[in-house]
Amino acid sequence: MTFEDIKTGDVKEVSELVWHVFNEFEAPEYRQEGIEEFKNFISPKNIITHLKTGQFFIIGCKIDDELIGVIAVRDNSHVSLLFVKKEYHRRGIARKLFNIALKKSCSKDSTLQTITVNSSPYAVKIYERIGFESIDSEQEVNGIRFTPMKFTVIK
Repeated sequence: MTFEDIKTGDVKEVSELVWHVFNEFEAPEYRQEGIEEFKNFISPKNIITHLKTGQFFIIGCKIDDELIGVIAVRDNSHVSLLFVKKEYHRRGIARKLFNIALKKSCSKDSTLQTITVNSSPYAVKIYERIGFESIDSEQEVNGIRFTPMKFTVIK
């Protein structure tokens, strides 16, 4: 298992992985508007724009050159994507991806105190196991259902 920064040449693979996992676990909980909003958000073109502007960094997890998980962090302090293929769930990969992203965020910003996420209904328990706590009730914006959560950075 290897973890590496995602470059623009790997974005299509990232988009496909996220879309596949989203459809399996998230889409059934969303209205069509939310599905379309999410699909646009993870389009390769959109992801490349975020990477080129430095707004995001993305870390991928690979096994035998197969991308099996990704985390995207916006502005060093907000988890925008955290997806792992179904057959690799419950193996600690999401936690490892988060810990690597946390270390990278802290190295870029030594004053970082919290990391936030707008968790899908499916992922709330996953984020809680990683150490996030809910900071508000479930909301919906543009068809996207989420619970705002935060992780307190301990140094």
